[in-house]
Amino acid sequence: MVEYKVKVTTGDALFSGSSDYIYVTLIGTEGKSERTNLDNYGLDFMTRMTGTYTVTNPSSLGRLLLVKLEKEQYLFLPENEWFCSKVIVTTPEGDVILFPCYRWVSRGEVVELRGGKARKIFEDELPLLVDHRKKELAIHKKLFQWIVYAEGVPHINNATELSAVPSEVQFSFSKMSEFIYTKAAAIAELKLKCLVDSTEQWKDLNDLKTVFWNNRTPISEYVSEHWKEDDFFGSQFLNGTNPNVIQRCTALPSNFPVTDKMVQPFLKDGSSLATEMKHELLLNYPQGTDEGNIFLCDYKRLEGVPTRVVNGKPLSLTAALCLFYKNPEDKLLPIAIQLEQQPSQQNPIFLPSDSKHDWLLAKIYVRNADFSEFQISYHLLGTHLLAEAFTMATFRSLPVMHPLHKLLIPHFRYTLQINLLARKRLISPDGPLANGAMGLEGLKELLKRAHSEITYSSLCLPENIVARGLESIPNFYYREDGLKLWNIINSFVQGMVEHFYSSDSEVSRDSELQDWINEIFIHGFLGNKKSGIPKRFNKVKEVVKFITMIIFTVSAQHCALNMGQFDYGGWVPNNPLLLRKAPPTTKGRSSMNTILEVLPNIGTTVNNMASTWLLSKRYSDTIPLGTYPDQHFDEAVPMQMIKQFQAQLSYLSQSIIKRNATLTLPYNYLNPAEMENSVSI
Repeated sequence: MVEYKVKVTTGDALFSGSSDYIYVTLIGTEGKSERTNLDNYGLDFMTRMTGTYTVTNPSSLGRLLLVKLEKEQYLFLPENEWFCSKVIVTTPEGDVILFPCYRWVSRGEVVELRGGKARKIFEDELPLLVDHRKKELAIHKKLFQWIVYAEGVPHINNATELSAVPSEVQFSFSKMSEFIYTKAAAIAELKLKCLVDSTEQWKDLNDLKTVFWNNRTPISEYVSEHWKEDDFFGSQFLNGTNPNVIQRCTALPSNFPVTDKMVQPFLKDGSSLATEMKHELLLNYPQGTDEGNIFLCDYKRLEGVPTRVVNGKPLSLTAALCLFYKNPEDKLLPIAIQLEQQPSQQNPIFLPSDSKHDWLLAKIYVRNADFSEFQISYHLLGTHLLAEAFTMATFRSLPVMHPLHKLLIPHFRYTLQINLLARKRLISPDGPLANGAMGLEGLKELLKRAHSEITYSSLCLPENIVARGLESIPNFYYREDGLKLWNIINSFVQGMVEHFYSSDSEVSRDSELQDWINEIFIHGFLGNKKSGIPKRFNKVKEVVKFITMIIFTVSAQHCALNMGQFDYGGWVPNNPLLLRKAPPTTKGRSSMNTILEVLPNIGTTVNNMASTWLLSKRYSDTIPLGTYPDQHFDEAVPMQMIKQFQAQLSYLSQSIIKRNATLTLPYNYLNPAEMENSVSI
């Protein structure tokens, strides 16, 4: 008789354990073991427990290929699912083999785990293993099915209820409990204060400071005090929740007729728009050029997007244009605002020299336009929906033994559930986003427009920054931290991909990899060749770039857009969900009462504040970027690369903390230590 030592680890989440019988069968090239009940003295398979068991066989099973787990009822106890983290088997020959599981197991279910090193499909020669890969993907293609969410928008998972989402991709019990409690506590406080259902207008903006007793942050407090100031207004377009729209302006759009006479008072003495926009050679700096000091935010994509009808009138959604000047003190200041795309006498250009209420009102309309683009085009579409497409394609096309499945799966944790919750609660007909200016019809129209303009280049931060001419604008911490993070991720991905793909020919031969990228091209980008998204890979470097983009998008980009929502939107006048009146068509008629009439009513305001608090919160089971508590890789080289990745992220985190200590308004949204591995909120 020979003995196999079997170590079985139960997950550490609440209620991971089970009192049921667990059976194991070992399968090798020379046969399989008897079905063995894993039972030691005392309790087995409790949360966080690792049990060691012995499986005997008359002779060696040869090369160990699979571990089969089964779960059956113990006595008359009710069903309790069991979360198995991993199984490690030590063979009689002394080999120690990891069989990752990381899934929930139900009664009557048979789970076959594949162990050993990550392998690509053409590396599997044994019919049993080839068949195992095919069966696994067939099961996943039934579990994860594509459906159309809206015309011109990435396809989504077909599940409409949480019960239809496989247990292993759902929130942990602690995450779900904390999520529900956070929302309930915020709503309870608002109801206690009789605010949540109020349709009254705010009488004094200072009343906003009393909405919550405890839900506040240092940055949200700063915003409430400085939101009217031009330099703070400008800084948000670089380091606020939406650093995606602003670009360098080298020529004014033809529909934005700003003249020198209008803005000369706000430029340095003797200068002009033409001088500030042009590229000037810096004789004192032979290494570079001055790329100009004028910048533009153009929200033309919002023009004509349908809006909700309230009291018989459509709400306003302005396709604004805002011109900025980087002054000699390196402050980015707004110098001209036009609230609609087509210039006319009824669409004046607002200036800092206008009355303070005219100018403040114009800036509020710009912030509303930015909020709409931010939430729909960049946050919802650019991170959540793309992350869902990446997740679906990975489950459907890459088996768990594929090296890229092992590399990517930690970055898709909770993504399917949070997106399902978003569709049910945030962008449902009664959800807060669908009850903003646009409504559900307008929201889907904006998604369609934004998706038609997405390019592969725009998703790759280094190319995006160059395309927008933002390489040298100072105090742009999103760029500074983001480029460093991109390079760290890219270096890690390059090492991992090159370790598993020794040549371009191996990329071409990997049929599962080709199916994966084709699914993303078809379902995530709707087969749009103009997007530049590849539909197949031919070279190792192409795989490296695409995987880098995915990991950056679902971790860094999502964090940069998501985690500051309450910081910058908790003070609703700074990021209003909707505005109740059309923009002014003449100057000189605005007052503080005008602003109060334009802003959302009390109920809409406080519900929006509660939503941004819920979505910005850092939950206790957050897994930071580069942290991999689930062990998918067992090989020495990938494990060492992960350690190097973590060290580089730690170094970047320390440098960001040191930099932030010198800033009045710190930028922490791209701090790896505070950044989730995945789109999970």
